[in-house]
Amino acid sequence: MSEELDLLVIGAGACGLAAAIAGHDAGGTVAVLEKLDRPGGNSSLSTGSIPGAGSRFQKAAGIEDSPEQMIQDLIAVAGHHDADDVLEMVARECARVCEWLIDDLGARMELITAYKHIGHTVERLHAPKSRRGQDLVDDLLSFVDQRGIPLAVGNAADDLIVEDGAVVGAIVAGEPIRAKKVLLATNGFAANRTLVAEFCPEIAQAEYFGAHGSTGEAVTWGRNLGAELGNMGAYQGYAAVAYPQGQLLSWTTIEKGGILVGQDGRRFGNENDGYSGYAAKVMAQGEFAWAVYDRPIHEIALAEEEYAEMSEMGAIKWADDPRALALEAGIDPDGLDAAVAGYEAAAKGEVADAFGRTIFGHAPLTRPLAIARVKPGLFHTQGGLMVDEGARVRKAGGGVIPNLFAGGGAAVGISGKSGAMGYASGNGLITAIVLGRRAALTAMEEIGAAS
Repeated sequence: MSEELDLLVIGAGACGLAAAIAGHDAGGTVAVLEKLDRPGGNSSLSTGSIPGAGSRFQKAAGIEDSPEQMIQDLIAVAGHHDADDVLEMVARECARVCEWLIDDLGARMELITAYKHIGHTVERLHAPKSRRGQDLVDDLLSFVDQRGIPLAVGNAADDLIVEDGAVVGAIVAGEPIRAKKVLLATNGFAANRTLVAEFCPEIAQAEYFGAHGSTGEAVTWGRNLGAELGNMGAYQGYAAVAYPQGQLLSWTTIEKGGILVGQDGRRFGNENDGYSGYAAKVMAQGEFAWAVYDRPIHEIALAEEEYAEMSEMGAIKWADDPRALALEAGIDPDGLDAAVAGYEAAAKGEVADAFGRTIFGHAPLTRPLAIARVKPGLFHTQGGLMVDEGARVRKAGGGVIPNLFAGGGAAVGISGKSGAMGYASGNGLITAIVLGRRAALTAMEEIGAAS
């Protein structure tokens, strides 16, 4: 890396890897830095789900969709926020990005038709067959390796090099690496307790289950350069992390008709709020909550590798009636008996649900019943550096910081201004990949125009 690069990518998650591939294929010299010994970040921990509104795969499956419908769906979930323009750009480009990943690059992904998941009115998520983000990361790493793009793991950027207000590289282990353009593709700041307490206080006490590299360097560097920040109070939570296994209890178990109860055996809200939006409500119950569902739902979830592994680890207990199930789990049997009876009456249409739930999946539940102990967690923050439609980092006073781009957890997200209710499935990953690819293409266009 002794010669000046066209593009220096800081961070080797899906955003950074996609940017490196796009920049290389556009004719640029590119290198990637990753501070941890293993690339992937939060992308590896995700389900690898990417919305693609209007993709050729949807058309082949007879699913009608469009960028306009995706925009409408996500605004319905998150409301208007600081990054409405980014949302519109992501919605316009996401179908092409899914086709780029699968058709052009060869990623092992498919359109998911078994469910829509939170925030989407049609089936538009594309994901690895395993529903593991690590498989997508592995594919991207393979594409990077095929192109001979330098990827230096265990190499943290200590700071950015700034000359006359323009970013011209980064300092790594005390040595300068110069580049015409720099992309911050780092994670967010969910592992930085000080920043979480400052911007997302409602979730500050939750256990963090995301990637260890989410320590917020982009926020710190951006502030020092006068960057504008956006949607800083937004985050992705997860309402049901199996304990003590530490793996996600698939939200399919709830979406298809399961419920969540507290130590008293009773429900405490509308589970249709989704795995992110419901996290704060679960946290208010105390240390744990319990997911209750049935064998048909269990069989559906077994198609997901992480759930199958969690099941093999003994996370799920079974019983033939709610009272016996409660005793098996160590929660109040009277409460669970009443909760299941009330929920099933609502699912049958006999009464209105006490918490306003209207989507019941396969409920009422059959017997035997399953129960799994869970706790809520913080997964990643959704706020960051404001960017324009070219992924350039904006200044707080107007204009952009020359040569600096942002994507992934470093950039502003599209999940609302604050809280977790605005998160829709795939919001983080699609924003990461769209902004990473867009940053690389914009950077190469600017370099070409200047030469």
